[in-house]
Amino acid sequence: MSTTPPVLAAELAQAWADIQRHHPELPDLAAPESLIGESSSACGHELSFERLLHEAVHGIAAARGVRDTSRAGRYHNRRFLAIAEELGLDHPEEPHPSSGFSLVTLNPEAKQRYRPTIERLKSALKAHTVATAADTKRSFRGPAARHGSSGGGVRVKAVCDCGRNVRVVPSVLAQAPIVCGGCGKPFRIPEAVGAGVG
Repeated sequence: MSTTPPVLAAELAQAWADIQRHHPELPDLAAPESLIGESSSACGHELSFERLLHEAVHGIAAARGVRDTSRAGRYHNRRFLAIAEELGLDHPEEPHPSSGFSLVTLNPEAKQRYRPTIERLKSALKAHTVATAADTKRSFRGPAARHGSSGGGVRVKAVCDCGRNVRVVPSVLAQAPIVCGGCGKPFRIPEAVGAGVG
């Protein structure tokens, strides 16, 4: 199995499609590679199928026009929990004081339903971890990686032709295109940003 990030991104996209088969209203995942190397303190999970299902809850909430978080996305409310339960996620009865119902876990039925998907993604994540661990021993990743930033690098502004922009680590953008949901074109780092590098 290849250990390159595009392969992991493809596995993430396939896992997302598997979730969509059970929940057709779930929107497409525009940039699976944006999840690679990121952790979410609000979610409390490293990248895993459980985390992907958590993100799917947010996707369905967005599709339904439901406000499922507050406090800048940190606090996951009971509307989040209701959708999480639909997708096969459980939570302790009492919410966490700062993150609400964010710490959801797969229930037994969801584990059974998604068993092949979970195993496939687990293998891809393991291969990716081995590949990136070997890479960090011989590569300088900058101050963000040294100080434990979840992004692993300095983010720059990437733009699309319709004028929208996102902040992204250049190496993530280099792995595969990140496509704008507004116009459908890929985000790119403007030439002026790279022109001064020499």
